[in-house]
Amino acid sequence: MGEKHAPKLSLRRSSKVASPKPGKKVRGSSSGSPLNALFDLLGQRWALGVLWYLGDGSSTFRKLQERCGGVSPSVLNRRLKELRDAEIVIRTLDGYVLTERGKELRSFIVPLAKWSENWSKDVYGYERPGMYKRLEQEELNK
Repeated sequence: MGEKHAPKLSLRRSSKVASPKPGKKVRGSSSGSPLNALFDLLGQRWALGVLWYLGDGSSTFRKLQERCGGVSPSVLNRRLKELRDAEIVIRTLDGYVLTERGKELRSFIVPLAKWSENWSKDVYGYERPGMYKRLEQEELNK
């Protein structure tokens, strides 16, 4: 007699998951507030990393993938799509770049990075190698 096998369940997330958008239910909130939608978008894996590394200028997909520590192509594609849909990133002939809106958003993230470095050092005694120098360079580029 033949054995019946249970159907295999996929552990992969559906690629049809909607990008966080104001006015829609998002992680942690059903109100659809723009701030919660933004936090949900930026809380996705590698969204902040993409914003951070595109602050250095345009980047090809492969270069951005390397800068992000070898993030998987599927995750990076998804983040770039979400950030393009939100008009934070655009794709040009030279690669991916921040839009003016993306540059403005990043200008709020840089002070958070500085705050987090001080907090990390003061509370946990940890200093990320090269980060203070990087933040000084960010100040000079303003």
